[in-house]
Amino acid sequence: MGSFSFSFSSIVKLSLFFLILSDSVPRIQGLPGVGINYGQIANNLPSPSRVSVLLRSLNISRVKLYDTDPVVLSAFSNSNVDFIIGLGNEYLENMTDPGKAQSWIQQRLQPHLPQTRITCILVGNEVFKGEDTKLYSYLLPAMQTVYKTLVDLGLDKQVIVTSAHSLDILANSFPPSAGSFRQDLAVYLQPILSFHSQVKSPFLINAYPYFAYKDSPNQVPLDYVLFQPNQGTTDPITNLKYDNMLYAQIDAVYSAMKAMGHTDIEVRISETGWPSKGDENEAGATVQNAELYNGNLLKRIQQKQGTPGKPSVPVDVYFFALFNENLKPGPTSERNYGLYYPNGNPVYNIGIKGYLPEMDYSSASPKIKILPVCLSLLIYVIAYLIYA
Repeated sequence: MGSFSFSFSSIVKLSLFFLILSDSVPRIQGLPGVGINYGQIANNLPSPSRVSVLLRSLNISRVKLYDTDPVVLSAFSNSNVDFIIGLGNEYLENMTDPGKAQSWIQQRLQPHLPQTRITCILVGNEVFKGEDTKLYSYLLPAMQTVYKTLVDLGLDKQVIVTSAHSLDILANSFPPSAGSFRQDLAVYLQPILSFHSQVKSPFLINAYPYFAYKDSPNQVPLDYVLFQPNQGTTDPITNLKYDNMLYAQIDAVYSAMKAMGHTDIEVRISETGWPSKGDENEAGATVQNAELYNGNLLKRIQQKQGTPGKPSVPVDVYFFALFNENLKPGPTSERNYGLYYPNGNPVYNIGIKGYLPEMDYSSASPKIKILPVCLSLLIYVIAYLIYA
């Protein structure tokens, strides 16, 4: 009898393979070209190894993390998933020091290359949403120092540097052609845009039409924010017609950048989504609306739509979020943005089906449960490999 070492990752891959082949399980329909935010502020999430199977079954090849969790990055080694990793606001001051920036990259990034595809470092998140002006002043130097460190290490062609901003940076967003940045932020944003232009990295925004509706449900048409059929609105300056708020917000950012002399920077959506549940004062936070918002946006992404102002540039989106996160602070909506419950069941149906394996795994004691539909086939293959 021959000996054969069968690894956990091999079992995961085989179980997924047979699950897909099984006639008793619905065919998996994925999300090619779509990004997902993988937040982890929860105490009931599946292990990263299980999540890697789920995302592969969904054909999701772009993931955004808010940190550099080594367990997550290792779980996705030798996969086809491109990662954005987060460098939190708490690190910005340190990242202005070249020595500390190099240590961060060598400890948090390099150990995972090239086996895990890390393609972007997100330096800070919504820095200008707060009121810490010191943090404002640290953002650009931190971005510059991280970028220079990547250049010195020969990684700048592989890993880009950017940051993500809330739409609070806009002083005006309508009409889109009159979009402008807040005057008090101009001194910070102007050189940041020059940096993006120089290193050819995108400008990222976290855009949530839900917030506009929640704050003014009697003034903002629900169909307009949910991509449902509606009369839309016309920009009186350009005569471009908008049938949804998200595209209008994107074009407002393009206009704000143009007003600062930049037409060479791409705008991408680093977060957008809709909560499936909220408090009594959170208008519109329902399962039905979340399904419509995310489902309708997904269809447009699959059609490679651009905005009215940039029709040839397909909208680039990272949905927020993969799972409901039960430990997030704030109103109920904050804990209910997920496409999935932690047990792997979808919160609502947007036309996708994925597979989260029923497995609990630790390096000390693997405990593996495989769905009955796969069990007999899996045992057969293992026996064949052992006795072959």
